[in-house]
Amino acid sequence: MAGAIGASGELESVRVTRILRDDIVLGRRAPGSRLVERDIAAELHVSRLPVREAIRTLVAEGVVVARPRTWAVVREFTHDDIRNFAEVREAIETLIFVFAAERHDAAGLARLRATYERELVAARSGDGEAARSAAAAFHEVAVDLAGNEMLGELISVFLTRLRWLFGQHDDLEAMAEEHRVILDAVAARDVATLRRIVPLHLASGQAAAENRLARSAGR
Repeated sequence: MAGAIGASGELESVRVTRILRDDIVLGRRAPGSRLVERDIAAELHVSRLPVREAIRTLVAEGVVVARPRTWAVVREFTHDDIRNFAEVREAIETLIFVFAAERHDAAGLARLRATYERELVAARSGDGEAARSAAAAFHEVAVDLAGNEMLGELISVFLTRLRWLFGQHDDLEAMAEEHRVILDAVAARDVATLRRIVPLHLASGQAAAENRLARSAGR
């Protein structure tokens, strides 16, 4: 059953969703690859129902495409997808970091700094999965620091796509350095600098995704 509880106490459907989501955003399941319920169920030792529910969730999150009467597939993002995402993301995330600068407390800033430091260590050691995961977490912590429930709801709509975007970065140390600059501005409550540098940071993420897409098309 989809509502079954695993050994860890986690709902099976939630566990399957988490595993498939991580596989997609970290590139373990390539764009265009099929998500066959019976195969995934066998792989994860669950029934097909939690797999079906996980696929529905990932369709809603925008990283899986449902195809009637055939297999669901991992979404193949286009240049238009990336551009449209970037346009919405710039407005929302700039505001998030501005509010984080204005409203953070010492404990919140410590969380943001710890996330950046985890990203830096992983980037320097060449652990791409850990670095990209921490990079996404950096933005998630900023949402908490912003203290605006509606902004949190808005960004939750594309949070999985945000994690996918970080998966396109090749220069992990450069990404960490951009986060260091943002962290310093948040700590200094320097709103003017954040309004300038956050769009530049997001543009570099867009460029990384565009370049990865172009390389894939050229194969």
